[in-house]
Amino acid sequence: QLVESGGGLVQAGGSLRLSCAASGLTVSSYTMGWFRQAPGKEREFVASISWNGGSTAYADSVRGRFTISGDNAKNTVYLQMNSLKPEDTAVYYCAAKRPFSSGYGYWGQGTQVTVSS
Repeated sequence: QLVESGGGLVQAGGSLRLSCAASGLTVSSYTMGWFRQAPGKEREFVASISWNGGSTAYADSVRGRFTISGDNAKNTVYLQMNSLKPEDTAVYYCAAKRPFSSGYGYWGQGTQVTVSS
């Protein structure tokens, strides 16, 4: 089970930190990702961190502003979001993918992030 938290309403230029607490799986054994879906748009990839913590990946739209990280002791993954823009407004989802799997098989319920201009 993946449970996101930390969403909310923030002004443009502000920051938020999203958390994804995992139970029933060990985040250090999975590739963990963050995705988002804005109203009327398809869900899109935001960031991921590899199962061994060796690499991260970011969408071009958030690179340099967002940082994904993990805390193995807390079995939690974070998404630090800085310099937020109105176009970052979306429901943000945490997801987990088994190593060498083709897709993310585990998803959280999502947390709303709203950035006002």
